[in-house]
Amino acid sequence: MGKFKVGTDKEQHLTERMLKLGILEHDLDERFIRGSGAGGQKINKTSSCVQLMHKPSGIEIKCQAGRSQALNRFQARRELCDRLEERTLGIKSEAKRADHKIRKQKQRRSRRSKNEMLKNKAHRSEVKNQRRRPED
Repeated sequence: MGKFKVGTDKEQHLTERMLKLGILEHDLDERFIRGSGAGGQKINKTSSCVQLMHKPSGIEIKCQAGRSQALNRFQARRELCDRLEERTLGIKSEAKRADHKIRKQKQRRSRRSKNEMLKNKAHRSEVKNQRRRPED
């Protein structure tokens, strides 16, 4: 276990990813603040929420995903890597892709596409009706 209280392989992968993106530890401004939201007395007393600022890019991350400060530090760095990759390489993260897909599915059809769909449906119905046997 290293400084983030995760497996050494995960920590090593994160440091390699940070080096590849050009994120250096001295470029990060890290503060520990009290979190917000549900959690009661524990969240009101401990400063387990991590606020991470990457000075060169100006990206600011606030992470309170877990109860542990070390785990939140790890998660914040991972989120920073995701955002920098998205900005520099144009690669959307898996979560953003999933969000976009759900938004697209819930989106209403345009009037034109709906009319086109109904026209095709009516045509298909007519074709099927012509295949029927004539009624007596």
